[in-house]
Amino acid sequence: MSESMNGLKRTKRCALFGSSDEGQKVTLMGWVQKKRNLGSLIFIDLRDVSGIIQVVFDENSTEKEVFEKANGLHSEYVIAVEGTIKKREGEVNKVLKTGEIEVEGKSLRILSESKTPPFPIERDIDTREELRLKYRYLDLRRPDIRDNIILKSRVMQLVRNFLTNEGFLEIETPMLTKSTPEGARDYLVPSRVHPGSFYALPQSPQLFKQLLMCSGYDRYMQIVRCFRDEDLRADRQPEFTQIDMELSFVDEEDVMDINERLLKYVWKEALGVDIKIPFKRIPYNEAMERYGSDKPDTRFGMELRDVSDTVRNTGFSVFTSAIDDGGSVRGINVKGQGGMGRKKIDKLTEYVRGIGAKGLAYIQLTAEGEIKSSFKKFLKDDEMADLIKAMDGENGDLLLFISDKNKMVFDILGSLRVKLGEDLGLIDEDEFDFLWVTDFPVFEWSEEEERYKAMHHPFTSPKDEDIDRLESDKGSVKAKAYDVVLNGVELGGGSVRIHRADVQESMLEALGFTMESAHEQFGFLLDAFSYGVPPHAGLAYGLDRMIMLMGKAKSIRDTIAFPKVKDASDLMSNAPSEVDEKQLKELWLTINNDGKAD
Repeated sequence: MSESMNGLKRTKRCALFGSSDEGQKVTLMGWVQKKRNLGSLIFIDLRDVSGIIQVVFDENSTEKEVFEKANGLHSEYVIAVEGTIKKREGEVNKVLKTGEIEVEGKSLRILSESKTPPFPIERDIDTREELRLKYRYLDLRRPDIRDNIILKSRVMQLVRNFLTNEGFLEIETPMLTKSTPEGARDYLVPSRVHPGSFYALPQSPQLFKQLLMCSGYDRYMQIVRCFRDEDLRADRQPEFTQIDMELSFVDEEDVMDINERLLKYVWKEALGVDIKIPFKRIPYNEAMERYGSDKPDTRFGMELRDVSDTVRNTGFSVFTSAIDDGGSVRGINVKGQGGMGRKKIDKLTEYVRGIGAKGLAYIQLTAEGEIKSSFKKFLKDDEMADLIKAMDGENGDLLLFISDKNKMVFDILGSLRVKLGEDLGLIDEDEFDFLWVTDFPVFEWSEEEERYKAMHHPFTSPKDEDIDRLESDKGSVKAKAYDVVLNGVELGGGSVRIHRADVQESMLEALGFTMESAHEQFGFLLDAFSYGVPPHAGLAYGLDRMIMLMGKAKSIRDTIAFPKVKDASDLMSNAPSEVDEKQLKELWLTINNDGKAD
């Protein structure tokens, strides 16, 4: 039966005691992690957010009522214990921070009873994620999730401390904003007082932080919630937290410098890890050519090779037709895997087909010097020798090839390279490999929309020497943009912004806006540009993704207190849900009976 605290005050959290506290009388409160009854002794592992401490009730020195109450405890009961800190009898528990001590329990109150949880409140449990998320308030008690949440809080504090010392001001920007057509799909909020009109939840504070630069607040930061209505992946959520910053009177070098120092400070203070600065830099085109990705994992080799010229005039039509169609043939050399079995190669083929490839061509170079290949009969001996040489192939190697349009080749080989790196154990999981990717294109071609779109956003500044080509040669225009990448994951991205009204108008025109539509969507920004705007630049991090990498979590969901699943629903609260007719009428909305949009 539950009792009240009745004036009891907790001395401090469970895992904050140590051997120096021996002899201290304490009051502890928390959850029963585990009970062990050894006859005359009952051991309780008492847990709170700080960790676990062992409490022992001795039948020979504890009141009978207290001992019997301790014997009736079950996992997840919430209790208050009064007792004395003493050195642990027996072996020290090196796993626990409190492993040298225990509490000799003298009194016990059951503050709350608990049903049997649907899964163990333990680290690294093998339980379906759907069940864990349905009972997220229990899942949050588990040590691995708890550690991530605590790490996240710590990192936010460190970021604020560092940026405040660098002269940044934390300024809030609106949550109810104007919808814009570029970028991901907006979450819309209907207005009750403006019938038929909608707010959008912000995908980022981009426009507002640029306006703050216009307003003279030359160093802005914010740890802010953002929203994107897009398909989810392991490292994405519909609502997420962003570390956002903007600076005036700076260029790319200034932003990179301050962020390298920020990351060095955070990693040292939060993890005790020294990271080396400055970070290496790789231009976008080089990253794609070498790694097939604009967020390359450079902890291992297996770089891409372009062999288009080598196979251009061979008799293998799969290769030659891709080249004739404006594409390329590229490969990777999987060192030492020439003896890989056919079943494993077939699985690799299935994998690449699952991400859009038409197939996977291969050459196996056995340790004995034999050549086995899926296309050997289409190449002459000297052509095969030239191809192997172009790939630096040696006996014992496995050479894998993809032929298609360049974007497809990069995407597939880049993904295959990372998969093989993981499967073959080539990646040092304890390494933090930071780098900058620079010199991004301003535009990327959308096959779906058959037009150029902004690779980052329409406010990214082109390089000065490329501005004149915004209309005439969009594909060649480079941006003053930079992404910071960690272990093959984009940690954050930013750019120097356009601060001239004429260049911003030219950029919007290049993206297909008329001046009328540009001013309808972004008029407040364009108007602000006519009142004296400083050169400015910024960067934003995905905080949840950062914590996932720092804490080596399996999923971004393990770093968020109450995350969504792949269909953007909350299994615990059952959001989203239907609302009643009265609420809809107040918002001037009706729902189609067929559930389809008109």
